[in-house]
Amino acid sequence: MMKLKQMFAVMATLSMLAPAVVMAQTPDLVPTDLGIQYGEATGLGNKDIRVTIASIIKTAMGLLGIVAVVIILIGGFKWMTAGGNDEQTGEAKKWIFSGVIGLAIILSAYALATYVINSLVQATTGV
Repeated sequence: MMKLKQMFAVMATLSMLAPAVVMAQTPDLVPTDLGIQYGEATGLGNKDIRVTIASIIKTAMGLLGIVAVVIILIGGFKWMTAGGNDEQTGEAKKWIFSGVIGLAIILSAYALATYVINSLVQATTGV
């Protein structure tokens, strides 16, 4: 169990460091001109805020889905290594059940968020 916790800690640390590796390849992080041209060059002013919010929600839901699937896989691993022990099998069933409930909640939240965003887009743009 300790190795599993260490593995998750290493994976979490590496996933947090991944954006830093990507940022290391940008040529100029300190701009010399901070005027309106720089603001337009960042690309932040050109996107609609609704599109940005929708992409943030999709990314968050995707990450939560991955977490739920990992929980189900942990439950399956515990069940396979239980060796017929009823107590360990029961714990594994709880892990799997919790993962399935989590997936149901995540999918429901995604459906609700998509509906709300689409309704807001339709109400504000008439499309």
